[in-house]
Amino acid sequence: MGWIFAVLVALVALLLTKPGWRWFYIAGATASRDLTALWAYIKLLRYTKRHERLNYTVADVFERNVHIHPEKVAVVSETQRWTFRQVNEHANKVANVLQAQGYRKGDVVALLLENRAEYVATWLGLSKIGVITPLINTNLRGPSLLHSITVAHCTALIYGEDFLEAVSDVAKDLPADLTLFQFNNENNNSQTDKNIPQAKNLNALLTTASNEKPNKTQVNHHDKLVYIYTSGTTGLPKAAVISHSRYLFIAAGIHYTMGFQEEDVFYTPLPLYHTAGGIMCMGQSVLFGSTVSIRKKFSASNYFADCAKYNATVGQYIGEMARYILATKPSEYDQKHRVRLVFGNGLRPQIWPQFVERFNIAKVGEFYGATEGNANIMNHDNTVGAIGFVSRILPKIYPISIIRADQDTGEPIRDKNGLCQLCSPNEPGVFIGKIVKGNPSREFLGYVDEKASAKKIVKDVFKHGDMAFLSGDLLVADEKGYLYFKDRTGDTFRWKGENVSTSEVEAQVSNVAGYKDTVVYGITIPHTEGRAGMAAIYDPDRELDLDTFAGSLAKVLPAYARPQIIRLLTKVDLTGTFKLRKVDLQKEGYDPALIKDSLYYQTSKGRYELLTPQVYDQVQRNEIRF
Repeated sequence: MGWIFAVLVALVALLLTKPGWRWFYIAGATASRDLTALWAYIKLLRYTKRHERLNYTVADVFERNVHIHPEKVAVVSETQRWTFRQVNEHANKVANVLQAQGYRKGDVVALLLENRAEYVATWLGLSKIGVITPLINTNLRGPSLLHSITVAHCTALIYGEDFLEAVSDVAKDLPADLTLFQFNNENNNSQTDKNIPQAKNLNALLTTASNEKPNKTQVNHHDKLVYIYTSGTTGLPKAAVISHSRYLFIAAGIHYTMGFQEEDVFYTPLPLYHTAGGIMCMGQSVLFGSTVSIRKKFSASNYFADCAKYNATVGQYIGEMARYILATKPSEYDQKHRVRLVFGNGLRPQIWPQFVERFNIAKVGEFYGATEGNANIMNHDNTVGAIGFVSRILPKIYPISIIRADQDTGEPIRDKNGLCQLCSPNEPGVFIGKIVKGNPSREFLGYVDEKASAKKIVKDVFKHGDMAFLSGDLLVADEKGYLYFKDRTGDTFRWKGENVSTSEVEAQVSNVAGYKDTVVYGITIPHTEGRAGMAAIYDPDRELDLDTFAGSLAKVLPAYARPQIIRLLTKVDLTGTFKLRKVDLQKEGYDPALIKDSLYYQTSKGRYELLTPQVYDQVQRNEIRF
């Protein structure tokens, strides 16, 4: 028996040293979390594989729900209440109109429309005839809007009457062969704008169109469905490719991980042109037959009142919204609702406990991911502040990692063999996801612009020849594998729930300021999420008229991209490539007690006023809000 005892002792000693006793502790502490996620992942893979085998498109799945419960409410808002049958009939009309106009599989027809039932029905209808729909951000104006239409190689644009002015401003610069279709609101069906005489009245065409299924077009599971715009890391908005298979994967992924049910009623005030509102939430109606309630514009004071009104059981948020809702005065609706779960991204750990306590929320589902990326993660077990996790006991199941990188540029730091290096627990690094072609969870579809896609791929990661999606975000993982957002790298920051490209803003600010040297960067303002934009403009002779500047800027940049703070530089410190030293300016911040240059802040009315030490103190105390 002595030798058996000796072997057992040696085995225990080996396990305690490699991987070590801490591994067993961590495995025990995270087993429930990991196994729950593993079971959800298995269900997701079964779902996606089945639909791939059947060659189902998003419209195929939706029509299955129409057949099961045609009179169930699919989409509800302040003014609309549409059943699955109504959404499908409108989708068929859109498909028949565009098909009659000569549009075929592979054509690209952009959509610029507010949150409403027709939004979903329009892109669904276009998908039935194989037309790809770029979903245009409704905040865009001028050059950004023009770019979004042209970069996707659109052959037509469907726009709502609420965006007449925006379209009119760029109409003369649109490609000559681009057809415009104007969609009017319910009480104004017959008019088109005199400033856009070439526009066709879509309402009139829909009135006479058949609501039967359009002539058969062979649309496949892996075909392109929509383009969703993201700023990426640099430049103007980039059109990220969302295929039918990708849409199914994203919507089903959060469905199974968060434990959504068909009986759930969802509430989202988020725009439907983004992945969060348009796929993660609306996908629960399109794919799983749930009811989704929407709102044209977010209202903090009405959030839980709306949830009560629509009998919502699941609410959606982004971090900024949670803070605004928490800042509202106590209301009878604070706990007079049926919401059992809220999900979204960006809920700050500083307000997380107060939010769930005040509004009696049983569960928070925090997620993280990029529209174009494959490194998507979720926190499904209510761990405060975590945006997801990487399993310490089953890391190969879902191959995501944090690698060492330059924290200013995001460039990977490689070892002597030219490969990337994994970060240790509590060491910040860039988040990546392994690319495996043909696997819907690991595929990287990228952007319409292939050059832009190439910039998001890192090669020779852990072995020569492999590839990964480079998120550009700095994350940190604790010992148990919980992941926490730290910052963004490179030339992008996030403000008001939108990605802001500094290079795009720099170009517009410089143009409006008379082509003066300009640098734009993100700064931290207390009591806000993300980073606010700050522009440093070289103007030693004080030639800039800030009132004219503010008015002109409003015409070319959406509100979230306009700098909140302006610094008028009297001297510049250039890099070796004649670029203003962005990192140094960013570190200096906007404290007038430390900076000799004149500083200005944007008021709620859009004007720029002097940022004095007194104003600075008010900002710090949250008495002036952004």
